[in-house]
Amino acid sequence: MKFIFATQSLIYGLLLSVALTHSACQPKPAAETNPNPDKPTALATIGMVADLVRAVGGDDVAITTLIGEGIDPHLYNPTLADVKALDAADIIFYNGLMLEGKMEEVLSKQSSDGKPVHAIAEAVKNRQNFLLEDEEGHTDPHVWMDVKAWTMALDEVTAALTAFLPQKKEAFTVRANAYKEKLTELDAYAQKTISSIPEESRFLITAHDAFGYLAQAYGIEVKGIQGISTESEAAIRDIEELVTFIVDQKIPAIFVESSLSDKNVKALIEGAQAKGQQVLIGGELFSDAMGPAGTYEGSYIGMIDHNVTTITNALGGQAPATGLNGNLTVHE
Repeated sequence: MKFIFATQSLIYGLLLSVALTHSACQPKPAAETNPNPDKPTALATIGMVADLVRAVGGDDVAITTLIGEGIDPHLYNPTLADVKALDAADIIFYNGLMLEGKMEEVLSKQSSDGKPVHAIAEAVKNRQNFLLEDEEGHTDPHVWMDVKAWTMALDEVTAALTAFLPQKKEAFTVRANAYKEKLTELDAYAQKTISSIPEESRFLITAHDAFGYLAQAYGIEVKGIQGISTESEAAIRDIEELVTFIVDQKIPAIFVESSLSDKNVKALIEGAQAKGQQVLIGGELFSDAMGPAGTYEGSYIGMIDHNVTTITNALGGQAPATGLNGNLTVHE
């Protein structure tokens, strides 16, 4: 036991050292914080998880989000400020399934110290075995792309917060039920709009394979240039095969992602043009991060509304330009 504890302490110390190094050279995202010494602090790693905690916790908890908009959580290294925020938090929520791969050791240390730490997507996996895997057996962590699945994640957050603050059970339940109604409406909108895309055009080509759950839930075939993690590299053969697929299927539009470089997508467009197929960028999708903080697209509902509406209209379907609730930003 002493050896195990010493090993964990050594690992944690090394991670602190790495965090110090990266904090000097890695730009810190504009992560949302709401410090309030009179309330327990709930920390979430990514915005999609934070939205669930905020929807249930309301004014009863202070929310801190580590990874802001436009930041890729697959590649994100915790800074010293992140480690301090984790230490200061009273309860921690993260996605799991290796989405925050470079933070796993830090999160594990928090849990081993007795702090309540909850991996939301992993909890969903334990409830229902519908999760996707790649050819190498890695589980796809992008569960939030399926609104019904993310509704199960809402249940996990509600249960965790209730266990943490049982005196607030009634308030948590009321808020969770109200948010669940909004998610049900969003899910129905996604089903309706994507089904309006002509069947022969239901192909979604993106920078990396983050939309598998959207495909499974809403009936559209998805192909990513990279795998489910952005740490994988796109081979020239992968791009060439996708170019051939785009030309053969006469796909009119492909999509970039807000948290990734567009260089591989541009390579697809150039390759298709060389074969006589004109392909447009259908829009920018939110995959591993939501939109700017304080905007509608900076919420989970706004993120999915934006994605579904953008995909539908670019591929020939019918969706209102301002989305489900009339709140989407329309770019001229």
